[in-house]
Amino acid sequence: MAAALGYRGVLRLSLSALKPGIHISPAGPAAAFGTSVTSGKVTVNGVHLHYQRTGQGEHAVLLLPGMLGSGETDFEPQLKNLNKQLFTVVAWDPRGYGHSRPPDRDFPVDFFERDAKDAVDLMKTLKFKKVSLLGWSDGGITALIAAAKYPAYIHKMVVWGANAYVTEEDSVIYDGIRDVSKWSERTRKPLETLYGYDYFAKTCEKWVDGIGQFKHQPDGNICRHLLPLVQCPTLIVHGEKDPLVPRFHADFIHEHVKGSQLHLMPEGKHNLHLRFANEFNKLVEDFLQ
Repeated sequence: MAAALGYRGVLRLSLSALKPGIHISPAGPAAAFGTSVTSGKVTVNGVHLHYQRTGQGEHAVLLLPGMLGSGETDFEPQLKNLNKQLFTVVAWDPRGYGHSRPPDRDFPVDFFERDAKDAVDLMKTLKFKKVSLLGWSDGGITALIAAAKYPAYIHKMVVWGANAYVTEEDSVIYDGIRDVSKWSERTRKPLETLYGYDYFAKTCEKWVDGIGQFKHQPDGNICRHLLPLVQCPTLIVHGEKDPLVPRFHADFIHEHVKGSQLHLMPEGKHNLHLRFANEFNKLVEDFLQ
């Protein structure tokens, strides 16, 4: 599939929204609400995690980005336009991504579990008593694990572009993006600006190796064994034209998360929350309320 699309086609779908120039405010919980988006850093599990925060609603929502992504780069339409009276929205940078550096990003076999714990502990550090999760791609995997492992803390969950296991078909796509020098300039340049070329290239290679570890697990397992433990209301969104995550991944999650809903977007691709932001945001708001 990756070869048929070419590097430009594959990467543009998942990374076209990336933009440089994130402003970091002084460390500590952000105090401003309303329509503004504030930034801060807090120490969680021995690392300094960067986050953005907006809104003043009672319902806390955490946005979880995808591979190499950060809150601002992956979720601009959600930070700007999700209902700020209903929700307090937090977008985070997982350790080693965006502005949650140092440390450099690494990929031990439990990196998704580590991200899930970091995400939950971040929200607890920010004094939220319960949260809902919006997870895209790798962030969707993290969200599924968090919901399974911390069920009392997760209110509701929306995931899209996620997979609970790795297949040979997935591995072809991952190997196709290993060499960032073959990416189109349009998709490569923002990440070069954000990270510097060396860190960007090295981290992409490490990610491909990291996600490839799961292919050698029984049934390619990432978190399929945890799906029956998810207790919160769950919405799975899938773009019917997503070339990066085949439909069977969404069907598997839907089948194994009890009581979950599956919503298909006929024209949606991997970054459906960016390409169809208004439709996606309304869908999410209706589900979360």
